[in-house]
Amino acid sequence: MKLFGSRTKKTTFSATPSAAPSAAGSTEDSLVELQGTVAEELAPGLCNLYSPQVNETAHVRDIADVLLESNKLTTAQFDQIRQEEQKKGGCDIEKHLRSIGVSSEDLLQAKASLYGFEFRKITPEQIDRTAFGKLPLDYIKTNHVMPIALNENTLVVATSRPANVFAFDDIKRQTNLQISVIVCTDADIEAVANKLDDSRLDYDEDEMMNDLDEVEVVQDIEEDLGDLEKTAGESPVIKYVNFLLTNALREGASDIHIEPKEKYTKIRYRIDGMLFDMRQTSNKMHPAIVSRLKIMSNLDISERRVPQDGKIAVRMGGRPIDLRVSVLPTSHGEKVVVRLLDSSSILRGLDQSGMEPNVIQQFREQIALPHGILLVTGPTGSGKSTTLYSALGELKSDQSNISTVEDPVEYELEFCNQVHVNDKVGLTFSAALRSLLRQDPDIIMIGEIRDAETARIAVQAALTGHLVLSTLHTNDAPSSVSRLVNIGIEPYLIAASLNGILAQRLVRRICSKCKEPYKIPDNMMKYAEEAGIRPDEMMHGRGCDACRGSGFAGRAGIFELLIIDDHFRDIINLDSSVNSMRKAFHQSGQDSLFQDGVKKVKHGVTTLEEILRVTEAGHSEAADKPETEVAAPTTVALSVAESKSKRKAEPPRRKPPVRKSSSESDSAAKSSPQAASAKSKNLMLQLGQEGVSGPDATK
Repeated sequence: MKLFGSRTKKTTFSATPSAAPSAAGSTEDSLVELQGTVAEELAPGLCNLYSPQVNETAHVRDIADVLLESNKLTTAQFDQIRQEEQKKGGCDIEKHLRSIGVSSEDLLQAKASLYGFEFRKITPEQIDRTAFGKLPLDYIKTNHVMPIALNENTLVVATSRPANVFAFDDIKRQTNLQISVIVCTDADIEAVANKLDDSRLDYDEDEMMNDLDEVEVVQDIEEDLGDLEKTAGESPVIKYVNFLLTNALREGASDIHIEPKEKYTKIRYRIDGMLFDMRQTSNKMHPAIVSRLKIMSNLDISERRVPQDGKIAVRMGGRPIDLRVSVLPTSHGEKVVVRLLDSSSILRGLDQSGMEPNVIQQFREQIALPHGILLVTGPTGSGKSTTLYSALGELKSDQSNISTVEDPVEYELEFCNQVHVNDKVGLTFSAALRSLLRQDPDIIMIGEIRDAETARIAVQAALTGHLVLSTLHTNDAPSSVSRLVNIGIEPYLIAASLNGILAQRLVRRICSKCKEPYKIPDNMMKYAEEAGIRPDEMMHGRGCDACRGSGFAGRAGIFELLIIDDHFRDIINLDSSVNSMRKAFHQSGQDSLFQDGVKKVKHGVTTLEEILRVTEAGHSEAADKPETEVAAPTTVALSVAESKSKRKAEPPRRKPPVRKSSSESDSAAKSSPQAASAKSKNLMLQLGQEGVSGPDATK
């Protein structure tokens, strides 16, 4: 006992390094503490066998330490956890961490770091099918493991249970492979397992056909085209194709993508401009599905080497639907895209388009003009045709002859004479327009101005008293003038015939069922401040079943309208470059696409991220700056009066051309009338550019 009673060790050892003994403690407590300290130093094995007092054991690094090191825990939270451990003699750390707000993903990351494993997100696209087939699906789901890759003799396995060493040993035994472990979430494992589950590729016909409307094909179909057609005509295939079509219409899809992969066929719907994975089916069924769609659209089912296009007229839910079918050969088979055209949704009217009231009024004034060209511009899928059809719907009258030239005719309009372009037989846009002008039209709609000949006929029609509506593929309204010049139309003809240009985009609407305010993200703060959007004006969709978790449902348009008045006509004649037109448009005070989108954000229609996704924010930023801060364009638009006053103040840079004598001019004209005309035009242009008139012209 002398060994344990020595007080010479008191200043050297402490039973609890983190806490000094209380000065008011009893002599007995101090003695016990001293005895334990000396015994632990001189005979640590004895303490493990027996100790009259429960002492604090050596601390083992755990997930709380990892979370503290990674700043996922505050020092106060960490101390609270340690105090709970001391009080209860140990506690469920994970449960306590979840109670103070630590997420499951952060806990898994901490576990991965603690065990020395990598933490990673996994997706179905990253999974090696060969590795996935090494373990049964039931085993994968039960043991929360996912084989993701095979590197020679090593199987890479993702798990959400990094401490389950028994499962790792079992996998080694089953596969005869070495194991490399990474950590992922349970949700990732479940999502990948469901995506790659071949048993989910099959479908229950009875369940699928419940509450399914019949699809009535309008065209007659022959049923004697061979074994493939016989397979395509069997009931399961017909029912499955009908299900795809009716379900797409019910979901509000504009396109169905049927994409063949190596071991399955992926079905995707385009809803509100975005593609969504809907289902997968066995690749054995893919040829029959494609053949069924080919039969419905009167295409050649025996031809699989070249692209084919067709159309189907069907009735779904009691209303007529037009389907456009496009078939394209790919490495794993024929990819099919079916576009659904619902004529009931095309004539909603301009009031439903999303235009601001002042834009609607100005646009209606433009379509009410007796002659001239009105262009609607934007990329493919931006709603140009819908806007033009809505405009024609407001112009329909028994006193007007409305004719259209389209490629293809997307929607059948009863009040129009629609011409379908067919390049194979020579019925091009230009050929159809030339014939159409002899049909006594009042209003002409051209599906798209693609070439110089079509553009020239459109200008001719506008100058001869017809109202021409058409589309053009440009990024914004001001660049349309430059596009027409590049096609080959002279600026003076553009200035004389063009009435207005409407540029538009489609943005997704926030889902009304899950709309809520939200904090502006850091990466959007700069744009929100420059646009003048207050934090309380920002809304977004949380995501719900009605919007498939996307937070958006439906679409709205954003617009910029450029009205060609006398000022713009002068600018087009002087300088029709893109920079010149854009600067003049911004100075006119009209809203750009971005500025119109900002109004939609403030009204809670869409989000700022959506506006930035579809517009060029840089142009609006330049427009909002003072004129001195805007980068000077290569050419600056000036009015006629400003240009003349500026040129008069500057000395001429070159002498005016010297006129020839009348005899020389006559001989030149006789020898080359075209050359004489060109020289005369150049002379007039040079005199006009130099601002020389009257006596100065004869110097």
